[in-house]
Amino acid sequence: MRKNLWAVLTATILCLAFVPAARCQFLVDCSGATPGTYPSIGAALAGAGLNSYVFVLPGTCNENVYISNAFNLNLGALYGGVTLNGNVSVQGSNSVFLYGLNVTNPYGDAFDISSSHNVALAACSGNGNSGRGMTVGTMSDVSLTGPGSFDGNGGGGINLSQNSLVNINNWNGSSFDISNNNGPGVWLSGGWFGTFGATTINNNSNPSGTTPPMGYGIEAVGASKVQMGTCYGPNQIADNQNGGLDAEENTEVSFWTCGNPSFQNSITGNGPVGISAGLGSQVSLYDSAQISGHTGSGVEVYGNSQLRVFSANLISQNGSASDPRSAGIVVDGNSEAYLRGGTITMNQGPGVLVLVNSSADSLGAAFSNNTGGSLTCDSSAYAVSDLLPPASNGCRAPHHLGNRRGLTASPMTKPDSTALKNKLAQFQALAAQKKK
Repeated sequence: MRKNLWAVLTATILCLAFVPAARCQFLVDCSGATPGTYPSIGAALAGAGLNSYVFVLPGTCNENVYISNAFNLNLGALYGGVTLNGNVSVQGSNSVFLYGLNVTNPYGDAFDISSSHNVALAACSGNGNSGRGMTVGTMSDVSLTGPGSFDGNGGGGINLSQNSLVNINNWNGSSFDISNNNGPGVWLSGGWFGTFGATTINNNSNPSGTTPPMGYGIEAVGASKVQMGTCYGPNQIADNQNGGLDAEENTEVSFWTCGNPSFQNSITGNGPVGISAGLGSQVSLYDSAQISGHTGSGVEVYGNSQLRVFSANLISQNGSASDPRSAGIVVDGNSEAYLRGGTITMNQGPGVLVLVNSSADSLGAAFSNNTGGSLTCDSSAYAVSDLLPPASNGCRAPHHLGNRRGLTASPMTKPDSTALKNKLAQFQALAAQKKK
């Protein structure tokens, strides 16, 4: 016992004494079969100070890993991957890099991150947990790089709150999957969730007895922000039980590309609705969304909310004959649709259905083969359009002053991933030296 304690103290003193020139390296073998290694990740972390590297030999570790008040800590598989039966918790830390950890927790979440900054997970997964794949809170920021997944979890894929940020950055040509969870794929309140492409959010279902329904691909409330970009590959939100994406309470959502038209945002077959936005929220479809196969509407906005559609988006084959609100787009409850491009075609019902003091402003959008025509309004709604005649199916034109032009630029561009690439390259280079 004294010998082990002395080893830990010596390693910690060496790390602290020579920072940042020295890199402290620790080797873990949870099977206990390799002489001179630590028997657990927790034992190695007890001696890991600033700028430490903890390498874990392939195999299975049965433990909860707790990282607190760490700075520039690097933890992961020496090569291949490591199976961890337990939980990884990162609290009050800065610059933590996790690599190749496949976590399953029968009692809760796979990853819990709180009050931490610049946390990066590369080639990690949190599948089959009784809780969530990952919970992020208290003003934390996390970057995910594939290949990775948060699949088949009992409480949803990702839970994000308290002004925290989760960003999926598959710059290396990999992908990230958030599917088959009991609960939303991604739930956020007062947070920021984004992807730069190659992300799938499929087949997430509604937990029995929950109110409101939580079986969305993405559920965003509390003035959150959602950015779905396709810089590194297509994104797919498909076959989620209650809808593709639900935005409420002043939430902002954008779907966009990085100039590569071959990569699309696909939102298909998500039960009653592709995208729903309400209670002061806003959805912008710039040039990349294909929304189809929903039993109600492709997009609905309600409760003083807004929809903006630009360029080459496609909203098609939504709706069903039994639903009187069936349409490509539904605009309801003092809301607005601002259409400057896109194709709205082959929907059951009108291309755009405008209800209850709402309005549609359409210029350059293409309508065809919708069973209810292009634009349909109730007696309280208005429309300004370049269609002939300008007022169709009950839509009143409030003036003859033409349409507002507006801007069509995408909100973001491809990110600078240099720091993340360097971090991964440095970890892999040191791991390669350690294996020799």
